[in-house]
Amino acid sequence: MRTLVLNAGYEPLTVVSFKRAMVLVMNEKANVIEHVEDDPVWAGSDAYERPVVIILTRYVRLPAARRLPVTRRGVLRRDDHRCGYCGKAAATIDHILPRSRGGADTWENLVACCLRCNNLKSDRTPQEMGWRLRITPRPPHGTAWTVRGAERSDPRWEPYLALAA
Repeated sequence: MRTLVLNAGYEPLTVVSFKRAMVLVMNEKANVIEHVEDDPVWAGSDAYERPVVIILTRYVRLPAARRLPVTRRGVLRRDDHRCGYCGKAAATIDHILPRSRGGADTWENLVACCLRCNNLKSDRTPQEMGWRLRITPRPPHGTAWTVRGAERSDPRWEPYLALAA
């Protein structure tokens, strides 16, 4: 079970394991604001609420612009594991402007790609191949991207993630 962590300003920070959430609560570094009903956690002679959402007791400032690092997994996830050229299932990524021609590892220059299209395109640009991109590659946005671990969210997190959006 995972727990959503909010800072004192109710901004979602991250998602942590149940064990980490319990350590924060037991050390009085966080308070439980959403919990599982009728399922307490017993620790010695004390009972604690099983946390779903916790809030830190002191404010943790979020940087104004979190820059998401570009990763292979992130590009595939952003493009929903669909090839940017043909729309079939993608397992690789492709540099739109090849690295050998100065193409960078940026969100705008990378697209999910199927193995067939990746091999056919090789070291050429889509224009040289006569291909069009099905999507416009750009950096991902939204709470699922800014809050680490929130892509598989618990329905009880929705009101707090909506505040961040």
